[in-house]
Order: sequence, then structure tokens, then C-alpha cells
Amino acid sequence: MNMTKIAARHLLVMAFAAALVAPAAAQDAPKLSVPAALRNVRYCEIIAVRRERLTLNVEVYNTLGLNFCPAEAWGKLDAKALAKERKLTAVKLNGPRYWTIDMIEAQGATASGKIEHFGGVPMVLRATLSTKLWQGSVGDKFYTPNVVKRTTVFHYRAGRPVYELVSPKGEVYMMQSYAQIVDATLTMDDLPKLGERLKLPKGWTFRTRVLTDDYALTADGTAYVINDEMYNSYQRQTK
Repeated sequence: MNMTKIAARHLLVMAFAAALVAPAAAQDAPKLSVPAALRNVRYCEIIAVRRERLTLNVEVYNTLGLNFCPAEAWGKLDAKALAKERKLTAVKLNGPRYWTIDMIEAQGATASGKIEHFGGVPMVLRATLSTKLWQGSVGDKFYTPNVVKRTTVFHYRAGRPVYELVSPKGEVYMMQSYAQIVDATLTMDDLPKLGERLKLPKGWTFRTRVLTDDYALTADGTAYVINDEMYNSYQRQTK
């Protein structure tokens, strides 16, 4: 599929998502469309955790398509207060983040998730996952895969840099976003030398390379995602 067709499909998918946003107007939800070029675009996530016996059921909400995670409103959010208000086991504030992909396609529930308001920040449900209590919820363990249920294609364009972690087994995880959670000053310009700052587990390596061809990182219902200790996130290649 060439980039023109991909872009057209992307616009159709996001137009559908935007249509689903419309009924939320009464809640004063902004109606921003997803930028065509996502690289270095700011967003934030809320990770909502609900325990059911020995299982942690997690919903991941994202500002993409609704707003760019306004700093003032985001800074006022209180994770413990949100968890108490919504009768959740825990709430995690996951951001600010910035995409290191160039374009995204989303399908099914990933494209049309329900909209929730967390304080003054509207968000849309983008992914779900379940883990056992002893495994912790998403992001609790660094360099450990989280199985995330979503249907997405992350597009990386030729000529652009990508940032990758390679496991001892040779599995390649491509960075999908960098975070300003641990280091509020981290920028895209810092990423090529990120490996010098990471305390990589034995056998892991970090690398930067420039793509010679377009690459589509696909999650057909399931994505395997890891975080480094700075909460930068990476998705495993499946081909």
C-alpha cells in the first residue's frame, strides 16, 4: 500500500473517530483532528486499573485526537483522587509523552473508544489489557513486555531516525514515544544518545538508525510493549 492510499485510509479512520467525538460536545470536549504528521506531537495517557480477584484489568486513555495534553490542566490531576472518585484500584498519570512515529492507523475499538473526562482533560479509550496481580500493571516493570490489546499500524517513514531496543533474544522493540516523566527536559534531539543514559539489563542494547524504506509496525489485536527506566515506550516488531 503506497503512502497516498495509507494517508487516505488514515483520514477515513480518524474522521470516523471524530464523528464519535461529536456527541460529547455537551461535555465541552474539544474536536481536534489527529495531526497528519505525528512525530514529536505531545500527548498524555491515563492508565486506569481495576482489580478483580487476582486479575488487574487496565484501560488506557489517550489525549490523541482530542487535545495536546494542556500542561496546566494535566498538572492539576491527582492520581489518588481520581482513583477514589472512580472507585478504581489505581490510576497512573502517564505523560507528557511525544510520538516518535510519523503516522498512525487505528481500527475497531482502538479508533472509536469511549470518551472520558479526567479533571479538565478529555481522553479517549485506546487500549485494554489484563495482568495477574503478581505481574503488576502496565509500566510497573522495565524491559518487561506488556501484552496490550489494540489494533494499530504505526508508520515510520524512510529517511527518518528510529530508536530501538534489542533484547538478548534478538527481538527488536521500536520506540513509539519518549516521555518527560523522569526527565522533564528530555527532547527528540537527546534520543540518539539515549543509550548512554539507560541502565540496560544484561544482553540488551540500544541503537539508532535511519530507515532506508518506509516501515509499518503492526499490532493486529495485540501489541507487546515495554518501557525503559525513563518510561520511554517501545513496541516489538512482529516481522
